[in-house]
Amino acid sequence: MNIPAQAPLHLLHRVNDGAFSTHSRDPHGFPYPTALPFAPTALHTPMLLISHLAEHTRNLQADARAGFLVAHSIDGRVLEGQRLTLLGTFETAPADQQRELARRYLRYHPDAARYLELGDFSFWVMTVTRMRYIGGFGAMGWLGGEEIDPLEPISAADEATLCQFCDSDSRRPAHLDLLGIDRYGCDLRLNGTRNRFTFDKPKTSNEELKVALLDCFARQP
Repeated sequence: MNIPAQAPLHLLHRVNDGAFSTHSRDPHGFPYPTALPFAPTALHTPMLLISHLAEHTRNLQADARAGFLVAHSIDGRVLEGQRLTLLGTFETAPADQQRELARRYLRYHPDAARYLELGDFSFWVMTVTRMRYIGGFGAMGWLGGEEIDPLEPISAADEATLCQFCDSDSRRPAHLDLLGIDRYGCDLRLNGTRNRFTFDKPKTSNEELKVALLDCFARQP
C-alpha cells in the first residue's frame, strides 16, 4: 500500500458531490444509490442535507449502514483519477448541532438555503468505519476510519475567526471565497469554481494558519 499522506482527506475536500448508497427497505436488501452534494465536517467526514421524506431517510432509519463514494476525474476519465469509498453509518445530527452544521454547509453550497427554509431537511453525518482509496497505479489500499486525521480538529469558533480574518484582509483576491479551513489546507471558490489549497505541512496554531492563508492569497493569479 502506497498512499500519500492525507490523500483521502484532500480528496474529500476537493469535490462537491458524491454517490450515496443505503440499504433499500422495499425491495428489501438492495443497494439504493443516488448522487448528492455534500460538505466535509471538521472531522473530514461527509455531511448530507436530506429531506425527512426522502427514501434514504427511511432506509437509514431501518439500517444506518451506508456507503459513500467521492471521485475526482481527469478530463472525464474517472479511472485515471482519485477515488475514495467510505463505509460506515449515518446518523442525523443532534438538534443543538444543526445550526452550526448549516452555517458550514451553506459556505460550500449557498443554494441549499432554499431547502433549509422548507423546514423539512436535516443534516446527517457519517461515522467512517473503513475506507478504500485508489489514487492510481500502486497507490491504493484499505484504511481505518480513524486514519483520516490523527490531529485535533479546528474548533468551529476558531474557524469562524479565521474566516472573518480572511474576509476582512485586503490581500484576499476579490474573486476568492473561503469555504473552510483545516490543519492541512483550505477549501476555496475561485471565480465560481471549487478548489483546494494544500499547506506544505500541518498547521497546529491559529497564527500558523493565518500565515498559511496569506500565502494562499499571494499564490492566486
